[in-house]
Amino acid sequence: MPDTLATVVSHSLEIKHSRFIAHAAPIDDAAAALAFLQQVAVADATHNCWAYRHGSEYRSSDDGEPAGTAGRPILAAIDGQGFDRVVVVVIRWYGGIKLGAGGLVRAYGGTAAECLRIAPRLPLVALATLRLQAGFDDLGALHAALAAHGAEKQAETFTASGVEMRLQLPADQADPLKNRLRDATRDRIRIETCTEPGHLND
Repeated sequence: MPDTLATVVSHSLEIKHSRFIAHAAPIDDAAAALAFLQQVAVADATHNCWAYRHGSEYRSSDDGEPAGTAGRPILAAIDGQGFDRVVVVVIRWYGGIKLGAGGLVRAYGGTAAECLRIAPRLPLVALATLRLQAGFDDLGALHAALAAHGAEKQAETFTASGVEMRLQLPADQADPLKNRLRDATRDRIRIETCTEPGHLND
């Protein structure tokens, strides 16, 4: 699994009199990436170039630099460092010396990569969602098992015969939880896996 950022982080470099500052932040969705861009972009800078990755969704912008010399290298830095759910904005103040296409790729990609390299990481954990039905007699065993496997109740409905519950837990704990409940209740608890996957900042 990839990591996201634990916090917002910044890093600056000077390359041939041009000043580059990278700002990176964890994001929950594309809207958060664009909101962060609005927050840190500098109106009088020469360029505010950026990229974000959120699962299979990604975007990048060269903001007036030659096509492919800024946004894509920033995105490559995010992917190369094994990050997801991250936006990076690299702001440039032109210092009078042209860097050329290769120099721009190295400058934008390098500033972004160094910013991410020094940043505190936060593992992303794949989540599974389960629905289960249990009788009143099995609630003690059920609650003990939920705590042991890091499961969180998202919804709980009591019925005449017991309880219906919706849980979220780390995906690698789903099968161990099912096995434990099967053994503890002689297979009386009905469990089904919901299809929508999730992620959690651990």
